[in-house]
Amino acid sequence: MSRLALAMLCLLLATAVRAAGFDYGLAPQKVADGVYVLTGYMEDFSRENGGNIVNTGFIVGERGVVVIDSGPSRRYGEQLRAAIARVTPLPVVLVINTHHHPDHFLGNQAFPRDTLASLPATREGIQTEGEAFNENMYRLAGDWMRATEVVAPTRALAPGVVEAGGRTLELLALDGHTGADLAVLDRRTGTLFAGDLVFHQRMPTTPHAQIARWKASLDTLERLPFKVLVPGHGPVAQDAAPIAQTRAWLEWLERTLAESAAAGLDMVEVMALPLPEVFARLAVAKAEYRRSVGHLYPAAEQAVLEDAR
Repeated sequence: MSRLALAMLCLLLATAVRAAGFDYGLAPQKVADGVYVLTGYMEDFSRENGGNIVNTGFIVGERGVVVIDSGPSRRYGEQLRAAIARVTPLPVVLVINTHHHPDHFLGNQAFPRDTLASLPATREGIQTEGEAFNENMYRLAGDWMRATEVVAPTRALAPGVVEAGGRTLELLALDGHTGADLAVLDRRTGTLFAGDLVFHQRMPTTPHAQIARWKASLDTLERLPFKVLVPGHGPVAQDAAPIAQTRAWLEWLERTLAESAAAGLDMVEVMALPLPEVFARLAVAKAEYRRSVGHLYPAAEQAVLEDAR
């Protein structure tokens, strides 16, 4: 058997075992003193990965643990709690939902309700769109989602400095990926949890995107004194390269949609445009580009019509 065939067989076997046991295989990676990240797959949601395409994390203080995003399902949330318990016996004192997309909050059910927190607009988004998100995740991930219910945060967060579990956190209320995107900077280690404002080596998602505001948020993040950068999706970095990569994609996408609308291309034609190699090699590039055209092109066409009046 060739090495390639053997590697593919091993991957298929690992995927089958993962799916059969509904085991996310969560393995916390220590990225700084007391800071751990669980990195998701560079894939779309599927019945094979159970929706585990997201980066979650936790910060261990002297008195308790702060969780950053709870994952895509009740099972994930429960396995995240178990993973935390393997690292520390301290209780979870705060669970932060960075925004209202399903892979970031559907694990809330596994944690005490009085620990769940987000920006008010994120809580509102979960309350209004959460059930639809949950139903869609059931369609995409199947039985991984069994018994998962929408649980909205009970605590409202505001921008500024907070103390939690013995750690000092700086909370930044931003937007652009959604209407409310919370970034979290651990002051002790300089670890920045950027949520889905930053993607790394994976094509960004855009169902609620406002590109101009997103780019402004990236500018804010880039000015922070971080030493470790945890994107919402993709590998952890020690520099601002993921921010630059995300910004470059948004700029290209914004410019291409505007030029295409001005040239009178229809949506199918825009979806068929070739991606520059620097973006084509990102994970899930073609699928996310097509989805982004579907999300954003009607507004680009409308802008051209309004300019012509």
